[in-house]
Amino acid sequence: MSRIYVPSQGANSWQALLADPQKHWRMGYSARSLANCWETANGVPAEVARLFPSDPELLLAIPEHKVPLPRGRESQSDLFALLKVGQQICSTTIEGKVDESFDRLVSEWSIDASPGKQERLKYLCDMLGLELGDARDLRYQLLHRTASAVIESRRFQTPLSAMVVHSFSPTKKWFADFAQFAERIGAKITGPDTSSWVTLPDGTRLMLGWASGDPTYLTT
Repeated sequence: MSRIYVPSQGANSWQALLADPQKHWRMGYSARSLANCWETANGVPAEVARLFPSDPELLLAIPEHKVPLPRGRESQSDLFALLKVGQQICSTTIEGKVDESFDRLVSEWSIDASPGKQERLKYLCDMLGLELGDARDLRYQLLHRTASAVIESRRFQTPLSAMVVHSFSPTKKWFADFAQFAERIGAKITGPDTSSWVTLPDGTRLMLGWASGDPTYLTT
């Protein structure tokens, strides 16, 4: 995996980074909506910025950022960002959504799990302070996207980490799944466009938040 990145020339630069650049780059889909929103903002979109205790400054953003996980392929976040929040740096993963789910339930993902899958799941649960049994009714993607923020926080030695769902769904689809996951790891999400901080077992400060994106980006 390359550690060399090139400057974006606009939202279309994000398309080539997708797993399937033709299938996933469509009007009304999350990848295109997210790219247009962040490129237009040229910084942190207002709805995401409001989740933080002070106005965050965007230091670095990497679309489709891959984070290695044990025993399997990487977790590919829609966007990874280093944000300056006050005087601290926050390692942040952004998950764009419209109608897509957060993958399968852990109970479905782990059916007839190989030793490698079992090791991977235990790694994610230990990092997030979850018992294996308490993760079974959670969406698998939420676990590894959140873990990615923490892993990169360790790598960049930042005191803060965050995982933000940036949803362009007018109906806030899949919010209940996100709120359930947040509650399970000790965060209190009271509704869309709110955030909550928790301290993980290793002492990492983690923020979980849901930002409602401007629906006009569904048609650009």
